[in-house]
Amino acid sequence: MTERSFSAILADRARGAPDEPLVIDGAGVMTAGELDAAASALAHELLSRGVRRDDTVAVSLPNGRDMVIACFGIWRAGATPQPLSTSLTAAERTDLEAIALPAAAVGVRPASPDVTWVPGARVEPWAGDLPDVAASCWKAPATSGSTGRPKIVRAAAPATLDPSRPVAAFLPRAATQIVAGPLWHSAVFTYAFRGLLTGHRLVILEHFDAHAWVDAVETHGATWGLLVPTMMARLLRLPAEARRPVRVASLERVLHMGAPCAPALKRAFLDWLGAERVDEVYAGSESNGLTRITGTEWLERPGSVGRPIGGTEVRVRDDVGADLPFGQSGLVWMRRGDTAAYSYVGATSRRDDEGWDTLGDVGHLDAEGYLFLHDRADDLINRGGDKIAPAAVEAVLEEHPAVEEAVAFGIPDDDLGHVVHAAVRLADPAASASVMVHARTHLGRRSPVTLHVVTTSLRNDAGKVRRSALAKQFGG
Repeated sequence: MTERSFSAILADRARGAPDEPLVIDGAGVMTAGELDAAASALAHELLSRGVRRDDTVAVSLPNGRDMVIACFGIWRAGATPQPLSTSLTAAERTDLEAIALPAAAVGVRPASPDVTWVPGARVEPWAGDLPDVAASCWKAPATSGSTGRPKIVRAAAPATLDPSRPVAAFLPRAATQIVAGPLWHSAVFTYAFRGLLTGHRLVILEHFDAHAWVDAVETHGATWGLLVPTMMARLLRLPAEARRPVRVASLERVLHMGAPCAPALKRAFLDWLGAERVDEVYAGSESNGLTRITGTEWLERPGSVGRPIGGTEVRVRDDVGADLPFGQSGLVWMRRGDTAAYSYVGATSRRDDEGWDTLGDVGHLDAEGYLFLHDRADDLINRGGDKIAPAAVEAVLEEHPAVEEAVAFGIPDDDLGHVVHAAVRLADPAASASVMVHARTHLGRRSPVTLHVVTTSLRNDAGKVRRSALAKQFGG
């Protein structure tokens, strides 16, 4: 089969099996016929309001069927969806609109009165057929802003797909996919919608909750899902009875990505679910390259994020761009194909003339080509010349049984340049002293000089955190 527009793929599925359940959320079941009709109605509405082919349409809605309707309606209109978090501040929304220049916004009211606003995804039906068109860019998400001001990443690929082929080796062509992360996040968006287009049924949680995730897997027989380490940790903190293996027996594979995973957490997760059912992928919103490692491989090389796949090449370079030998740490560069898979709006790509690109992560390769990540270059804490990876500090802190979540960051210091601080969320607030002893025992001079105890989650639903915001909050 050849590539077809997203709109045509949905229409075919609706004609062939109109009563097939495609989306299951808190409101119940949405069939293929219902999704197809709702998408057409929204497409008519957008076109009547002046949206044209290849326009960008911001979509900011809670997780659930309305987000799915909105994106298919935008694709059917020939436009490009720009998924945005519903929790953006007014200033962040204003900044993004200024660089994205959306023709319309669905869901949250746009900051600018000049942007056409459609308050919801479900609109009154329209009569008449629509032409089969496909935008030249299938998505334009904003990055999380975890390393600074958010930017827009426009995919170079059009809104077309061959539904007879799996999207990736780690994403089955047909599955019941549990969607636990926010659909505005690039990875969640990508695997949910590309999965739906090849034959998936989506079970969408409005927010991640460990009990709800296990319940949904068991109730709906979920076979595939995407997680981030924060979610994995919360699942493992469930009582043993609540996460009995039989309750998640339907899962054939799960994928985790999005943030560094502490080795102790990963090993415990593999013990619970089974190494043969867990994949890890390292990639960015830019799709400039990716690596993959199975759970079985990881047990042989703890800490690795795998070897390159999908035509990706990986090199590790020093500060002047020279390739480093195996085992030496430097900036990770990737190359995947002759043309860029993305373009930035509001930022400048670091992609060089030969197609090599970097996400700004520091790591090393072993002799077999397995990649090990240390941290983001921008996040490294320079303590008197000793460059400390926050992820390494967090991994040690989260080994303590009282630590539910930890984020390390640097605070300016007159003597050393920077010193390590950490924010922690504790199961027992009285345990901070023992956590500090644990940290000093295992980290020595790299231990945090101060622990800041918090009571709310440090990472968002996508597992991302802004260390610079924490440094500003706790740095005085």
